[in-house]
Amino acid sequence: MLVAYSYGKVSSLCVDPMEKKPLFHFRPGGRCFSVGSIGCNMTCRHCQNYAISMLPSGKKRSTYKSPKELAEMCRREGQDVIAFTYNEPVIWYEYIRDVKAADPDLSVILVTNGLVCEEPLRRLCSISDAMNIDVKGFTDEFYVRVCGAHLADVLKSVEIAFSEGVHIELTYLVIPGFNDSESEIREFCTWVAERLSKDVPVHFTRFHPDNEMTDVQWTPVETVLRCREIGMSCGLSFVYVGNTLTDEADDTFCPGCGTKVVSRLGYLVDIESLDGGKCGKCGRDLYMVRRAGRGPSL
Repeated sequence: MLVAYSYGKVSSLCVDPMEKKPLFHFRPGGRCFSVGSIGCNMTCRHCQNYAISMLPSGKKRSTYKSPKELAEMCRREGQDVIAFTYNEPVIWYEYIRDVKAADPDLSVILVTNGLVCEEPLRRLCSISDAMNIDVKGFTDEFYVRVCGAHLADVLKSVEIAFSEGVHIELTYLVIPGFNDSESEIREFCTWVAERLSKDVPVHFTRFHPDNEMTDVQWTPVETVLRCREIGMSCGLSFVYVGNTLTDEADDTFCPGCGTKVVSRLGYLVDIESLDGGKCGKCGRDLYMVRRAGRGPSL
């Protein structure tokens, strides 16, 4: 019999803006109850949460919370969305399932690296409303060298989650000299457009030195802005940048009529022209969830 020693062991709790996950098209301007545990199934050399992701259970202070207790904490904070984040949530598979069972009306978010077998992933999809999935690079050489995993496994998970009707957004951390070539960025954006949908939001995020990669420089702002340009040139409708403040690069524009429908400055969000999950001016569907439930335009 296998025993999950991390079951119910909570290392981190916080009420976060939805945009911090980052999720820009799932209840924009909302908040969620974020919870993390200990451990990960990758060994990313640049992990910013290595203090909890790289340590085995018992080596880091944590507090046990039963599924019912955690769901009640979420409700006491006035939240109806719980995000499993900070470390890799799929290693908490049984606990996530039990938290959802304790309060079936909670919306569940997973912030994940996408390294999970198909059967448990499909089960997680059945109880998850949204996922932000990291695509950490677009070559297998990068994944093996930096993350201790394989690209194909992650891409398969992304396709499965999308096919199961979960709202997904993708984050690509741009690391200078490792995964930032224009050809690699273009291949990634083309894959999103052709294998998923041009409307799936993509977040290009600035790298900052951490863990075993403190000798690598910050990503220049110009680089993530260029990644955004490449994504848009590949036909992607919603491409954003992260870990920097920019003019309009984090705003949502309607691909149909060009209207700015959501403006953002950091975590400050202003809904300007939305009709549910559609453009308030031309009615174009924006692959956006506005209230509890699954599917676009809710």
